[in-house]
Amino acid sequence: MYKELKKFKVSNSFTFTTENSLEEVCNATETGSGVFLVYEANGEEKELIMVGSTGTIQNDGSLKSKGGGLYDKIVNGHQFAKTGRKYSWPAQMKKENIYRLEVYWYETYNDKNKSIPTFVEGQALQNFLDENNCLPRWNVAF
Repeated sequence: MYKELKKFKVSNSFTFTTENSLEEVCNATETGSGVFLVYEANGEEKELIMVGSTGTIQNDGSLKSKGGGLYDKIVNGHQFAKTGRKYSWPAQMKKENIYRLEVYWYETYNDKNKSIPTFVEGQALQNFLDENNCLPRWNVAF
């Protein structure tokens, strides 16, 4: 876990397997904006395979977010195909023989914190790049 994320108090995590419904197990906030980190979890071993974010900060410092916040971005955001993650993640997990994902989410922009979601996402990806000379395998580009 990256130390930069510890300052965000509105956070949580959930586990997802191909036997679950992502809509049911996702406990991310429906109103908040921030970042989420996806790990492939095999027993005690975890590998960061994706970092994502949602929410845009406007010129006046206000937050522009699509309805549904982090929850909607995780569940319905498009990845691997022009379809929501609730469909594409299980398919990709089967393709890669991944049994379990652990998803950690952090609300980075609220009354207490004013960290731009894409900036925090970029920090996490930069840390990963520094350590591994590549991005997490489910991140196509940044």
